Amino acid sequence: MIKLENVVLASPDQMEFIIQGMRNPMNSWEKSDSEIEPENISDFGEEYGSIFKLGNNDHDLMQRLSNAGTDHRKFMRMMPVYVRITAPLYWWKEFDTYKVGTVANSCSTMHKIAEKEFTLDDFSTEHLKTGSIICLNDIIDELNKYRDKFINFDSLDYNNDIYDPERKAEIKKDIWWQMIQLLPSSYNQTRNVMMNYEVLANIYKSRKNHKLDEWREFCKWIESLPYSELIIGGME
Repeated sequence: MIKLENVVLASPDQMEFIIQGMRNPMNSWEKSDSEIEPENISDFGEEYGSIFKLGNNDHDLMQRLSNAGTDHRKFMRMMPVYVRITAPLYWWKEFDTYKVGTVANSCSTMHKIAEKEFTLDDFSTEHLKTGSIICLNDIIDELNKYRDKFINFDSLDYNNDIYDPERKAEIKKDIWWQMIQLLPSSYNQTRNVMMNYEVLANIYKSRKNHKLDEWREFCKWIESLPYSELIIGGME
């Protein structure tokens, strides 16, 4: 399972800046034919909001530079893509190989693992058979048992005078470890991620035919982005 939402792309002003930089090597700014146009006009004739119109000349140069390879398409590194992704830990483990040009803020498993009760909906289970679902439910029950001990630790018997503060901390940390190391890799984590079109081009080239459903869905999402032809044009 993978969910991609809250997509934020380059603003019109950013796109104008990106194209200006793309044309720097050949001093060909006068050939640029892209425009920023008003998106809305109020009843009083005031403009608010704007949209970017990519011109044919600029698009043609973008496509030629993209097809020429990573050394020539540096402008794609300046085209940001922000997206909120929810996916299983086994997918994030592979995504983390793309360290260059990415930034991510994650929902913390380490600090917030006991924040809510574990349920089957917290995991990617679309390919699990009945026996595996039963097994996972047993693990979820075990996780919730330790979660209950962790969040109710102060009311347990460990708070009598037999245990000194250091020993109590060790016991609570041991309960926390049971959740951390028992947690299956199918557990879904959410991250807000910043990438760019060059990173997406590398991902698309490597992962579009991957055995994981999540990667194929991710690549279909790439295909849906504006100017995705810059990414997939020379790879089809």
